[in-house]
Amino acid sequence: MLGIDVLNVGTGFFSDRKLYQAFLSTEIKPKLHGVIDVGVEKNKYDKNNYNASANGVFMKLGTYYMLIADPENRNNGFYVGGKMAGSLYTQEYFAIPVKGFLGGDDFVSFPSSKQSAYWLEAIIGARVQLFSTPLYVDANFQPKYLVYTTKQENIQPMILPGFGSSSSPFGTGFSWSLIYHF
Repeated sequence: MLGIDVLNVGTGFFSDRKLYQAFLSTEIKPKLHGVIDVGVEKNKYDKNNYNASANGVFMKLGTYYMLIADPENRNNGFYVGGKMAGSLYTQEYFAIPVKGFLGGDDFVSFPSSKQSAYWLEAIIGARVQLFSTPLYVDANFQPKYLVYTTKQENIQPMILPGFGSSSSPFGTGFSWSLIYHF
């Protein structure tokens, strides 16, 4: 199966986040599937006086198990699984707030730098075939935990391509994909 995340492509028309992601999935044995995701993301962070941008590539590798499958089509159903993920990206800080002279706010900036991040992610989803075609619709929820990230000037990154934008080690994602079954 080859899938493209159409939800995040669509939301890119209305936000600074441009995310393009595709995946390839194959059945390893009945009900157990292997999956690899690849993608690119470009995003901006402009909150709480922070102004930063990041862009890069990411990859996710994992498996999922079909919990409940349709007896007539074993590709329809509900599934759970997990993935290991990593991202290589370039980030730039345009403004970071620091305490200035007499307690006033000042800002510092840092030049573009290459960074990396690694996380674990669970997947909980459902898939259904569109009529009698080789096309499927797939929706899944992805709770994420950031395991490791490099830091520029000891600053926690605000944007991690493939993970999301936050300074928290926990994140979530959602995907709505269109799949072609070979």
